[in-house]
Amino acid sequence: MALSREEREQFLSEPRVAALAVDAGEGRAPLTVPIWYQYAPGEDVWIITGLHSRKNRLLRAAGRFSLLVERAEPTIRYVSVEGPVVDTSPATIEKLREISARYLPAEKVEGYVDFAWKNHGEQVVVRMRPERWVSSDLGSV
Repeated sequence: MALSREEREQFLSEPRVAALAVDAGEGRAPLTVPIWYQYAPGEDVWIITGLHSRKNRLLRAAGRFSLLVERAEPTIRYVSVEGPVVDTSPATIEKLREISARYLPAEKVEGYVDFAWKNHGEQVVVRMRPERWVSSDLGSV
């Protein structure tokens, strides 16, 4: 059964690793990779990626992407959201800390942020405005 707007937005706001998909060009399947993301109900979705990464080049070329998040317990549930890239800006250490705190135990955040900031190269924040949603809770299937 499809989720209500409130249910799908709440589900997307939970810290789950998403599968990001973006058009990879003629003759290629979409690039699909796991990614950390941030979302609050009613707002844009955002990710952080390398400025010079293939992912960022494809995002710029396509101008849109989709995310799929899922769970298997206590019921099979998923939300897929797709929309246009509405902003790309340089990443800040504050944004890196925010997204890291979403996924890592509190005692690991600063160590990871320090490592990533020094070693991952220039990063950008890419924002997507949710336009199309597909969702379902398959009950006890």
